[in-house]
Amino acid sequence: MTDMTDTQMNEAPSTADATPVAKLAMVTLDAQDAAALGDFWSKVLGWPVAYSDENYAMLTGPSHALGIGTISDYKQPDWPDDGHKQFHLELATDDVEAAAARCVELGAERADPQPGETWVVLLDPAGHPFCISDAKNWG
Repeated sequence: MTDMTDTQMNEAPSTADATPVAKLAMVTLDAQDAAALGDFWSKVLGWPVAYSDENYAMLTGPSHALGIGTISDYKQPDWPDDGHKQFHLELATDDVEAAAARCVELGAERADPQPGETWVVLLDPAGHPFCISDAKNWG
C-alpha cells in the first residue's frame, strides 16, 4: 500500500486540456444494511443524514455526498487486500490514534495487518477498508 501522503498533492495537472468533464458529486458504498452504515459514517464524518430507509441512505457533506445502498447478497471486501478491493476512503485528522479509537467505538475495527506507520487502516461495519492519517500530511 502506497502512502499517498508522501506524494506532491499540489502539483498542477500535466495534461494539455485540464478542463474537467465533470465533478465528483457522490461516492456510493454497497452494504448489507444501508441505514446502519449511513448512521456509522454520519457519526464518523459529522455529516447529516439527508435520507435513510432500508434500501438506501445518503449523507451530505460540505461539497460532496456519500450514498449507501443495500445489496441483498453483499460480500464485504477482503483484508488484507487480495487485489480485488476497488477503492478505499482516506480520512485526515489532527490526532490519528484518537480518531481511530473513536471510529472503533462507533463500530469500526482495526484491520490486521497494519501496513504502515503513518496511518491506521480500519474496516467500517460493512467491511470497507478506510485509512486515517495526519491532516498535516495533506497540505
